Amino acid sequence: GRVGGGLLPAEVARAVVEALPGAVETLRRNGLVWGGPDALRLVRTARDVLAPSAAMASATGLGPSLAEATAGMSPTRLQEVLADAGLPGTHDSVSALNALAALFGDPERLGSLIAGAPEGVRGVLERLVWGPPYGEVRDAAAAVRAAHAGSPVQWLLARGLLLPAGPHNVVLPREAALTLRGGRAHRTPRPAPPDVRAVARSERTVDLTAAGQALTAVRTVTEVLTAWQSGGPTVLRAGGISVRDLKRTAATLDLPEPETAFWLELAYAAGLIATDGELDEAYAPTPAADDWRQLPAARQWTVLAAAWLTASRTPGLVGSRDPKNRALSALGPDLDRSLAPQVRRRVLDLLAGLPPGSAAEHASLLERLRWERPLREGTDALRTDLLGWTLNDAETLGVTGRGALAAHARPLLDGAAEQAAAVLAPLLPKPLDHVLLQADLTAVAPGPLIAPLAETLGVLADIESKGGATVYRFTPESVRRALDAGRTAAELQAFLTDHSRTPVPQPLSYLIDDVARRHGTLRVGAAAAYLRCDDDSLLSELLADRRAAGLGLRRLAPTVLAAQTEPAALLERLRAMGLA
Repeated sequence: GRVGGGLLPAEVARAVVEALPGAVETLRRNGLVWGGPDALRLVRTARDVLAPSAAMASATGLGPSLAEATAGMSPTRLQEVLADAGLPGTHDSVSALNALAALFGDPERLGSLIAGAPEGVRGVLERLVWGPPYGEVRDAAAAVRAAHAGSPVQWLLARGLLLPAGPHNVVLPREAALTLRGGRAHRTPRPAPPDVRAVARSERTVDLTAAGQALTAVRTVTEVLTAWQSGGPTVLRAGGISVRDLKRTAATLDLPEPETAFWLELAYAAGLIATDGELDEAYAPTPAADDWRQLPAARQWTVLAAAWLTASRTPGLVGSRDPKNRALSALGPDLDRSLAPQVRRRVLDLLAGLPPGSAAEHASLLERLRWERPLREGTDALRTDLLGWTLNDAETLGVTGRGALAAHARPLLDGAAEQAAAVLAPLLPKPLDHVLLQADLTAVAPGPLIAPLAETLGVLADIESKGGATVYRFTPESVRRALDAGRTAAELQAFLTDHSRTPVPQPLSYLIDDVARRHGTLRVGAAAAYLRCDDDSLLSELLADRRAAGLGLRRLAPTVLAAQTEPAALLERLRAMGLA
């Protein structure tokens, strides 16, 4: 009898016949097959791409054809296989392959051949018939005759039912596998797509949960921009940021490193951070970030969500190893995967097709994706990871709530960002223009703050805790940071007075004045050369001389000038002016 064979049930066979013309038309439309109805041919490029190997099986689990598997076999050896399979000899290899293909393609003749096989042969075929079609053995390339076959594998090798695929690999040829399968490419044909199983949720709960995450997304990206405003991490020689800088940023955001990598990649994809183009390249907020910070929170979110939807970046790969065993870094050049936006978009489309407020069972989503686009083994592993990352990222970003697509995310799938923002806006708390200053050098923001207030407070104080309310702490370092940014003590005092519902506590006022008193006492600057002269009037004349305009001179003391010119060039210019 057939190994793994059996006819299809009548209802399945009818469904396959009904679906086949549409499938063929899809292949024709995409330029993958050509030829008449009775002579379809796969284009060469597709054939090469789909060719199975020991390292990567085909999507059907079928191995190479007889012609492909025997490409390196000598004519003499081919005739030996023919004889051991019970077939008469031929005058050429082409005829020999045709004879073997006819034998392996005939269910009755192949069944008779296997019926006389010793114990264990059928077990080997059962293991290989549905794929992977490759097996690992010793001395696979050794020529074995039927009379000397001492094992089930050798019995099969002698008759061509297994063929060498390397020094230690054998393969079941496609013609034999198809017959043993009963002519089926898959164990269980699925002419219709499998359903995505829905898990019911409350629509209101879904939308509110997602809206809360959307607000967190906006806040977190804003924190990234604030943290990197005065200079982000330097760019590694190979691109991206170092593990140490990722850890430092994660500590600043008070988040795990994988989640921090997601927010950095999201800000990068949205064009809010980029390299600054300086000699010692570093990451910094872009001009687009300034515009983004002035948008309402709902519009800020749509910018982030739209960027995520189409981005090829895969932050889930951060920390993993490339084929050369190098760690993949956040913002590095090796995180792009063209499959990522395809999987992301298809998953959201499938969620959108469920009843509103419904989540999808993970296993059924993966099954549906595999049915729609069967991929080879290695790529399918990436797609499985991408599905998990997509569902997790969508929840983190506020595209979904409790696994179900949020109402404000649906318009984004049609590119309607303004409509998405209009749906989200009523679900977000109204931004506040005030905080509550406490005597312990903290400020409590009972909700989201308007952009100017949040931006200034983010420089003047450090975020101590986040949640429904945000707690900011004032420290000497944070006050000094605001002074470094160009604010004066009087401006900071006025800012706090204007934006606090409680009086400015004395300890905070004293802290600002004390730090301001010492701020700028010592100043650091750069100079390429200096010029000293006991005659301060001569130095004054030099400063006023137009010929010295390109030297970058400035007075450090009555008898000392600093220059932005190398000493040799400075001396040459002074001599040309008759001063040295």
